[in-house]
Amino acid sequence: MRTFGVEEELLLVDAATLTPLPVSGRTVALHKQRAQTEHKMALEFKQEQIEIVSPPQTTLADQLEAIRAGRALADAAAARLGARVIALPTVPELLTPHLVPDPRFRRISEQFGLTAVEQLTCGFHVHVAVESREEGVAVLDRIRVWLPVLLALSANSPFWRGVDTAFSSYRYQAWNRWPTTGPTDVFGSAEAYDRYQAALLSTQVPMDTGMLYFDARVSEHLPTVEIRVADVCLEAEHAAVLATITRALVETSARNWRSGVPAPGTPTPVLRTWSWQASRHGVGTGLIDPVTGAPAPAGEVVGHLLESLRPVFIEYGEEAAVEAAVADMLGEGSGARRQREAYSARHDLRDVVTLALEATHHDGPAEPVQAD
Repeated sequence: MRTFGVEEELLLVDAATLTPLPVSGRTVALHKQRAQTEHKMALEFKQEQIEIVSPPQTTLADQLEAIRAGRALADAAAARLGARVIALPTVPELLTPHLVPDPRFRRISEQFGLTAVEQLTCGFHVHVAVESREEGVAVLDRIRVWLPVLLALSANSPFWRGVDTAFSSYRYQAWNRWPTTGPTDVFGSAEAYDRYQAALLSTQVPMDTGMLYFDARVSEHLPTVEIRVADVCLEAEHAAVLATITRALVETSARNWRSGVPAPGTPTPVLRTWSWQASRHGVGTGLIDPVTGAPAPAGEVVGHLLESLRPVFIEYGEEAAVEAAVADMLGEGSGARRQREAYSARHDLRDVVTLALEATHHDGPAEPVQAD
């Protein structure tokens, strides 16, 4: 089985007021003091967020437990500072977040102005093992047309700076203000991918390879491809299923490459419109179907994706679990729909954060708060 691991970016909020709390540095330090698992916690761009990196897994069930454990570990560390962690991709209320005091982040902030000032989004990144850089690039070429569907399934960020944006994933819109985001071209070879990176870096706009924020990329420090298109999901169960679908997509694409199946040649500007549609509507109405290139009901498009991955799901013993979970996701709607439903009762954005807190930790509360 091809291994896969996840990175979840989580928001830190005050346990009492549920407002974002800039305590990432102290939270990471507490985790490092007490961690007894293979999970790692890392700083992100702003002090109101952290990243939990789960160890690689081989099954859906183990992935779910790893995600639950990572969230619980982060929440326990935050609780000692009077904080909680929640799986929200954007802050619903108006906020000016605090930059992590790091020299690299300071240089980024100086170069990118308001984009960097307002940047506080939480994504969900899936790393899937590949055998070589050549295989990794071949996978990127073949998964690119399906990434908007993964975005739609994850869509969980309708609110931004105090307003309903009308988008299901406004995180994707905010994130794409950076100059090196979004879908990529068909490369055809690892050499072409490396030339593409070199051309971008030669402009000196992105400072380093870490700022090549493509929807999916070959990892520079792990033998993986990193799929970065998704919002962080409210519930661990949905996150685990999304990661499992992503792993099957990579496995299927690698097999197609070895069998000589060519990569779909959809132009990148066209693909951007597919991603925009997914960001706007999630699974609420229609998506662009990669099979036809035309709009179709979201359930039908998701069905085409699952059908293309069915041999891998059957081989890995995941077919029934994935189909049941996806049916639940389509029936309930995305996290964006649930957030709007929570907001509609009283038109109070704190109700959205309360929903997110409950969904993030429905398996159990944090340790008792012991503010240091």
